[in-house]
Amino acid sequence: MIESNSYSRKLFVWVNYICMICVGIMCILPFVQTWAVSLSDSAAVDANAVKLWPVGFNTDAYTFILKDSAFVTAFAVSIKRLLLGTAISMVLTILTAYPLSKEPEHFRLRLMYVWYLVITMLIGGGLVPTYMAIRTYGLLDSMWALVLPGAVAVFHIVLLLNFFRGLPKALEEAAFIDGAGHITILARIYLPLSLPALATITLFTMVGHWNSWFDGLLYMDRTEHYPLQTYLQTIVVKPDLSQLTNLTTIADVTERSVKTAQIFLGMLPILVVYPFLQRYFIKGIVLGSVKG
Repeated sequence: MIESNSYSRKLFVWVNYICMICVGIMCILPFVQTWAVSLSDSAAVDANAVKLWPVGFNTDAYTFILKDSAFVTAFAVSIKRLLLGTAISMVLTILTAYPLSKEPEHFRLRLMYVWYLVITMLIGGGLVPTYMAIRTYGLLDSMWALVLPGAVAVFHIVLLLNFFRGLPKALEEAAFIDGAGHITILARIYLPLSLPALATITLFTMVGHWNSWFDGLLYMDRTEHYPLQTYLQTIVVKPDLSQLTNLTTIADVTERSVKTAQIFLGMLPILVVYPFLQRYFIKGIVLGSVKG
């Protein structure tokens, strides 16, 4: 065993610190540079003079975006998808993971259901069958086409059921003796004790819904039903600056500044939510990794 105050141990710790700081900086710098470009004037952006701080502070790009009804509509669609999709996914994940966390003597078909779910992780129907199924159910060009196909994430179910199985059985047995049912035990014992796991899965689900763009491009027929990431994917190639009528504003806005402003606004909601879930995230990310 390596002593905590030995030279090799200290060297190992410092190398880890340096590596993690470098990785953190590499992750943060693109966000900072995107923010700086979005707030810089057109001359500095065209001259590629913007590094990590705005040059010639200018908010015209954000003004232009917020006046764009298509962007605001896409943003609202993404918010609606985020709230609805996360709620549905979490409810289904919890209600599936709880019975699957029971021992075979309490749930005889547990192993069959677990294998059924795991097989769906390994074998998928493919793009065309999925599209045909969604079209057959009449979900095309609706919010449900963005929410329902990925509502049951098997990976999240496996993580949560492993966390449930790690909770002390004595708590459940004591609750049964006191006359509690499964719903009461789930709501008053399992869920409060599973906040790290729930926060982690919630964050994964939210990021998945917010960053998804291909399903909106595939299932939505009208552009006004596009979620934000799909809208950004289509508009970032060539933003439409024809809405600008003020010559001064045209001189202060470039395609690059509009793109970076749109991208930064698209990242902002997740950046705001993440700090509130971070204290649970570290515990939840290793759930199921230690068995005793």
